[in-house]
Amino acid sequence: MRESAGERWARRVVLTVLALFVLVPLYAMVSSAAKPLQDVQGVFTWIPTHPTAQAFVDMWSTVPLGRYLVNSLLVSSVAAVISVAIAILAAFAVSRYRFRGRQLFSVTVLSTQMFPGILFLLPLFLLFVNLDNTLGTSLYASRTGLIITYLTFSLPFSIWMLVGYFDSIPRELDEAAAVDGAGPMRTLFRVILPTAVPGIVAVTVYAFMTAWGEVLFASVMTDENSRTIAVGLKGYSTQSQVYWNQVMAASLVVSVPVVAGFLALQRYFVAGLTAGAVK
Repeated sequence: MRESAGERWARRVVLTVLALFVLVPLYAMVSSAAKPLQDVQGVFTWIPTHPTAQAFVDMWSTVPLGRYLVNSLLVSSVAAVISVAIAILAAFAVSRYRFRGRQLFSVTVLSTQMFPGILFLLPLFLLFVNLDNTLGTSLYASRTGLIITYLTFSLPFSIWMLVGYFDSIPRELDEAAAVDGAGPMRTLFRVILPTAVPGIVAVTVYAFMTAWGEVLFASVMTDENSRTIAVGLKGYSTQSQVYWNQVMAASLVVSVPVVAGFLALQRYFVAGLTAGAVK
């Protein structure tokens, strides 16, 4: 069915509005980062009258941005890798085997996504503090504790996503591998995983982004040494001053790696989400 002229124009208008909705705030961020502080605090102007890159220099010394960035990269990467590794094994078992409690496990995994994250804040906080007091395990205010915290968010959804993706892979591939003498683990790593690359990439991106942009738990579960970038950006606001130009500059710098990685993996991400949603 061919699209009419009215439908084409309506689509163009909608896409233009959506593009402006994204690009205008982005331009405001870039424009503010290129201004001196006194210009940002005054009446907003779309074009900087005194453009400068000083905010990109000062932002590293106003707060320990480098340390926060390293913490975020480390915590997000490790949480994503562990989440995907566990999710692959769990999803393979649920997708390919029939065992007692399989349905209950699947429902339990999915039901964890129905509760708001703030419900787990106090229990996790008390758990980490009590473990530190009784066993001497320093999970509170540590990157290890933050990684474990983020696993509780990303792992259930990762399992659910990969189960749906693995179910879309024909079982004939497993049978052909078994005829060739491959065991379950060899079938998983030699047959299933190469076929499931888009789904694995989608889950990895989701797990990384969940940890990268999280603020609530990072505000409570970290100290100055383990603080992540999402919380560290608050350091540009003091009791007497808010360095808006440095906030914008820092936001741009920390967004570039994530956006670049997402754009590079976009086709895998979209394919993975689409295929995983078929079930």
